[in-house]
Amino acid sequence: MHIVVLGCGYVGLELGRQLRDRGHDVVGVRRSDEGLDAVAEAGLDPVRADVTDPGSLADLPDTDWLVFAASSGGRGADAARRVFVDGLENAVEEFSARELPPTRLVYTSSTGVYGDHDGDWVDEETPLEPTTEKTRVLAEAEDVALSAPVPATVTRFAGLYGPSRYRLERYLKGPVTDGYLNMVHRDDAAGAVRFVLEHGDAPERDRDVDGVLLVVDDEPVSKWTFADWLADACGAERPPKRTKAERLAAGDLSEAARRRILTSKRCSNDRLRELGYTFEYPTFREGYQAAVDAYRETP
Repeated sequence: MHIVVLGCGYVGLELGRQLRDRGHDVVGVRRSDEGLDAVAEAGLDPVRADVTDPGSLADLPDTDWLVFAASSGGRGADAARRVFVDGLENAVEEFSARELPPTRLVYTSSTGVYGDHDGDWVDEETPLEPTTEKTRVLAEAEDVALSAPVPATVTRFAGLYGPSRYRLERYLKGPVTDGYLNMVHRDDAAGAVRFVLEHGDAPERDRDVDGVLLVVDDEPVSKWTFADWLADACGAERPPKRTKAERLAAGDLSEAARRRILTSKRCSNDRLRELGYTFEYPTFREGYQAAVDAYRETP
């Protein structure tokens, strides 16, 4: 199959590698020279385009599967809207109008769209309650994807970690504020998208991957529990802890950081498991082992 990955970055590169290894042809789309170099180094076909520039998308090849994994680069809500809403609309308009439109669109979203549920479990049926302008933009982009005139899947990623994103010091040094972590290793985030593409296109399937799919590992975990496990695994002292009330009382938080602290939920991967996806890293214990080994080997 032919796949175009718009925004072939942290997850997109790994997705491309997995698809390539399974015999698919992958075009990785980036805006910058550095990004295109990374695509080429991953063994994918690098093509320059910008989802916010509709004209640039016209030069992209036809594709069987289209993945929208673009990033706003950590900028504000306005930049996020240009990429996630306007950019996705540009991509849907361009590819759906072609003589051979994609048979599957995957848009990569975030579990941030759920907002706060006071530590309760959430799944694909839980109503969205985004609490920031950026997560409201993500929810709006989901509507764009799900209303596209091609079969579409929205994959809501939990917190991504993996190579270059383990952030050991944050948890080993502390202090660590109470709350839940919902995580997924980069390789499983990419693996879940690959699974959706291949599973949804199989002729015996009845489009059971249409709609929304939560992509999170088996075990949401308390930040305190995770930090203590990580310290023990690394042979380090357990970090200091603080409650949410103590962290909020410090009075040095941005509004966005304050809202993150007040947002608590546990994300269920039951649907993804029931569809048949098998995790390479089912919990943080397996996912962080490489980082723990590297830490312990450092003089």
